Amino acid sequence: QLQLVESGGGLVQSGGSLRLSCVASGFTLDYYAIGWFRQAPGKEREGVSCISIDGGTTNVADSVKGRFTISRDNAKNTVYLQMNSLKSEDTAVYYCVAGLALYIDYDRQDKYTYWGQGTQVTVSS
Repeated sequence: QLQLVESGGGLVQSGGSLRLSCVASGFTLDYYAIGWFRQAPGKEREGVSCISIDGGTTNVADSVKGRFTISRDNAKNTVYLQMNSLKSEDTAVYYCVAGLALYIDYDRQDKYTYWGQGTQVTVSS
């Protein structure tokens, strides 16, 4: 069974940091572009960041630029999202996604095939 499993979410104070992890099981991430999406209550799901299969190309949404960093360790079949200087507006469920391509931009939900179950991030002000 092909799965993406996120972890690392939780409750953090404004200004704090969290690192989300996404581990693939049942398949190797070597051939997959990876993205992170989030959805806050009552809001549409939005793309946050993305990374190419070799990690050489990344992109982040303007709302998190300078604060969030995406990375991957293909040897561990894992992708990370380092989130610093968290704000209350970052509160959301965060999803890891994978698509079979060299690179997929973060705003192309339709191109991602596999989705994790999500991990809750809550930032208290």
